Amino acid sequence: MIGKAKKELEKLLKGNENFVNGNPQAVTKSLETLQKFEKYQAPYAVVLTCSDSRVVPEIIFDCGIGELFVVRVAGMTTGPNVVESIEYAVKKLHVPLLILLGHDDCGVMKFAGENYPNVTENFKAFAKCVYPVIDNYGPSVCSTEFAKKHTFWVEKFLLEHSNIIKNAFENQELYIAKCHFNHSTGKVEIID
Repeated sequence: MIGKAKKELEKLLKGNENFVNGNPQAVTKSLETLQKFEKYQAPYAVVLTCSDSRVVPEIIFDCGIGELFVVRVAGMTTGPNVVESIEYAVKKLHVPLLILLGHDDCGVMKFAGENYPNVTENFKAFAKCVYPVIDNYGPSVCSTEFAKKHTFWVEKFLLEHSNIIKNAFENQELYIAKCHFNHSTGKVEIID
């Protein structure tokens, strides 16, 4: 299963090259494709990423309908719904690849750095997910490095809070790729 996951990751990184070079190849973006998946879905990767409008996995990986199961939440912060969404992809859809995709210039990372250690009234969940990274590395870490450290924290959190994800990972049924998206170049880099 890990071999299949790594092959799918290579395919996605090739798609990212297509995006960067302005030469998208995905042709599965039509009503015809959608109708093919009318009664089922069979994505080959689940992507957990930020809600940031500049980070659109289907575009930056040059994918079409039915290829990715995408979970987006501001700051790639985690909580029960996020964990269960990934668990669904792993357990029910048998997705072999989980991509954790952080990015440059993340507003949540900046907000957390500016407000640490205070917890504001409206962003308690953000603080719960981002402040542990600041606790370990300090508030002076620049937002890009901070986002990369947060990606590692998210992997740790998922493995500690989900038996489904942990078991699939340990049984080599799931490969986790920690990645980072650079807005100025459009490139996705693996940060493992």
